[in-house]
Amino acid sequence: MDLKKQIALDLEHILSEDLNYEQIYNLLEVPKDSTHGDYSFPVFSLAKVYRKAPNMIAEDLAEKFNSENYEKVVPVGGYLNFFLIKENVSKDVLKVILEEKNHYGDSDEGQHRGVPIDLSSPNIAKPISMGHLRSTVIGNSISEIFEKMGYNPIKINYIGDWGTQFGKLIVAYKKWGNEEAVKANPIHELLELYVHFHEVAETDPELEEQGREWFKKLEDGDEEAVELWKWFREESLKEFQRIYDMLGISFDSYNGESFYNDKMDRVVKMLEDQDLLVADKGADIVNLDKYDLNPALIRKSDGATLYLTRDLASAFYRIENYDFVQALYVVGNEQAIHFKQLKAVLKEMGHDWSDNIHHVPFGLITQGGQKLSTRKGKVILLEEVLNEAVSSVRSQIEEKNPTLENKDEVAHQVGIGAVIFHDLKNDRLNSFDFNLDEIIQFEGETGPYVQYTRSRCESILAKANWTLDQNVPLSLDDVDSWEVVKTLNNFPNKVKEASIKYEPSVIAKYVIELAQKFNRYYSKHKILAEDEKQPARLALVYATSVVIKESLRLLGVQSPDKM
Repeated sequence: MDLKKQIALDLEHILSEDLNYEQIYNLLEVPKDSTHGDYSFPVFSLAKVYRKAPNMIAEDLAEKFNSENYEKVVPVGGYLNFFLIKENVSKDVLKVILEEKNHYGDSDEGQHRGVPIDLSSPNIAKPISMGHLRSTVIGNSISEIFEKMGYNPIKINYIGDWGTQFGKLIVAYKKWGNEEAVKANPIHELLELYVHFHEVAETDPELEEQGREWFKKLEDGDEEAVELWKWFREESLKEFQRIYDMLGISFDSYNGESFYNDKMDRVVKMLEDQDLLVADKGADIVNLDKYDLNPALIRKSDGATLYLTRDLASAFYRIENYDFVQALYVVGNEQAIHFKQLKAVLKEMGHDWSDNIHHVPFGLITQGGQKLSTRKGKVILLEEVLNEAVSSVRSQIEEKNPTLENKDEVAHQVGIGAVIFHDLKNDRLNSFDFNLDEIIQFEGETGPYVQYTRSRCESILAKANWTLDQNVPLSLDDVDSWEVVKTLNNFPNKVKEASIKYEPSVIAKYVIELAQKFNRYYSKHKILAEDEKQPARLALVYATSVVIKESLRLLGVQSPDKM
């Protein structure tokens, strides 16, 4: 329900000569202090028109309101404060949620149009580390949010399985690798080789050149290079799948960089045909001076292609196969220039659909304030963090609720959920330091706190033997339930806001607020007291449970019924 709409319509009736509906609607505010009303209309913009002090204008407007739509309309300084009728609104909001259940907040805005989302994208022959968490969970959540808005998201795990680093890995394996060791523990051994390569290369520059030569062999189809590369890739994908299963995340495509190896010549030819490719010191570039960007390097002097060449090929593939209305790239903030170049080259080629390509950047996860680096060997393995989170939650369950059913399943849902939730409650552009002990707490603004609030709702409903009945009276008029009702009513707006901003933290912060307001209500009211308001109170509990569960689902977090 759009609670602002009626206020804007009523004000328009009075102010039609000075402000239109849209202007009034956009001026309406929610007071920080709820004792000042549910909505507030600032009248300062009318001071020059009416040649009166704002407080006098507010007083005059208040006298013109004699509506059944409000509990009261009160002038305070330069504001007109509106108090809605709690019983009427609570009845309407609860009725909608009881009818729509988990579909509450669904939209058909997207009209099932395609939105490919590029996310996760780990490199083969390296473990999935904490550094991959943000792209993976932010992208997955955006996918869920877009689906709720009626779009058709296509989750693409653009695996990093091509590039000079694989030439370096082949060199490292041939120099120092042991086949039996790699077969026994592939990812660990390959990472050790990769780190060792860079340590040695610091004093032996020739090693870097050998790495470039072996990647060129790989591009040219050298049998030994391709065989080693395929082996590294297969072992890596097995490793990745185990981690994704733990996170509960799946993908629609694993087309990585290598998929576009035979699709780049077409891009280069298109650039040549349009006279956009310029020779520069033996390399081929596209001049982007008019975009205030450095030249886009398309092909090196040795003929090897680059990330940008492959991303151009992938952009064409995605528009041709998904006919996208938007294409999202959930990739770290440090790649901002790369995506500006990608869009600029496409624009130079005359493709206006490049305007619908959006880089969705994010900050870093740090440890002790330091960036994590695979090259330097500073790796925090994501699987180890997830296992530790689950183990810690399992210990807390044994201590606080040892008779809980399905303890292992709940520990998994809460532990994994805690890690995901902590990431997503942070604005994606912000970097944050990771501290597992804080993340798994059941108090504070954490995933376990929100999950526990919903399990409390389910416990109350179970004690009451509650069954869904939309014919019971649903009106509530107390201040604490009113705060919960207004927050529930705001859920569809928050889903839309999150989709516009590509910002899962909007949902995470919303569900924290909902949990906090419900717990305040729970602490002050005897929900199970047998009186005429009990059915409405239980309906409020049910609605809260529904919206918390759906909010968590949009974040990729499960919500156990019992904890």
